[in-house]
Amino acid sequence: MVAEFSVAPMLNVTDRHCRMFLRLFSGRMKLYTEMTVCGAVIHGQRARFLDFDPRERPLALQLAGSDPAQLAWCARLAEEAGYDEVNLNIGCPSARVQNGRFGACLMAEPGRVADCVAAMRAAVAIPVTVKTRTGIDNRDSYEHLAAFIARVSQSGCEHFIIHARKAWLQGLSPKQNRLVPKLRYERVYRLKRDFPAIRFTINGGISTLDQALGHLRHVDGVMIGREARHRPWMLSAVDRVIFKAADAAPATRVETVRAYLPYVEQQLARGVYLRHLTRHILGLFHGQPGARGWRRHLSGQGSGQGAGVEVIREALKIVEEAAG
Repeated sequence: MVAEFSVAPMLNVTDRHCRMFLRLFSGRMKLYTEMTVCGAVIHGQRARFLDFDPRERPLALQLAGSDPAQLAWCARLAEEAGYDEVNLNIGCPSARVQNGRFGACLMAEPGRVADCVAAMRAAVAIPVTVKTRTGIDNRDSYEHLAAFIARVSQSGCEHFIIHARKAWLQGLSPKQNRLVPKLRYERVYRLKRDFPAIRFTINGGISTLDQALGHLRHVDGVMIGREARHRPWMLSAVDRVIFKAADAAPATRVETVRAYLPYVEQQLARGVYLRHLTRHILGLFHGQPGARGWRRHLSGQGSGQGAGVEVIREALKIVEEAAG
């Protein structure tokens, strides 16, 4: 089966504007929404949480919840909206998420997670996947992890995305939980050996495509997170390096910006503020001449209420002049 490469669901990052920008780099990698709480979908502004541009596909909706009926309902809505996958978040360790009884704390309740997955699987034909950690608190042995995978897979989950760190539910912030707990890639590799019929995607601390290729010798997929935000240009080689495809992303960073401009103009015409569109492209010229000027101009001139697409064009001139 073909290897999978994806960009992680990141709260306050992977909104629809981010996804449209990232899609310019690869037509094959899978993108994920931000974590979406079931209650917000059911009781809130549904279009705000579910609408997307078809050009974002392949696209997965990540849901957070612990009620099987609610998750099944939201999964049906996702399928009707055109999503390619529904993903259940069993990895977020924040206190707010714990108070809602979802996220990483559910690793202590594999039976409930299995019930949630079973309800979602019965409701939709698209894949239902689970994103989880290697453990929580002192419940972090390989035996605990394998028992969790065994129980949840019995409900029909055929693909797990494993952030290769455990989570501390108390004492560490969500940011610290992305950095402090030790990475245990070997545990994810062992899961693949022990459960060969299940697909496993590895996540956590992966910063280059060479690293991704190394992981793909052991697992089925690689998910990259914050690096895609801070150094998005690395994704321009995904189709060539990971998928061995002849077609490629725009040849230069400048071409990528110009390819993004029509979408920016479209969204500005709909009343979207420029800063919501430019915050995702700040890292595009990371490590290149003019990168600081690019960021400063976009951040400074693009924050005003009336800022328009000319701000991006001006920032582009700064970069081009710096490059000589």
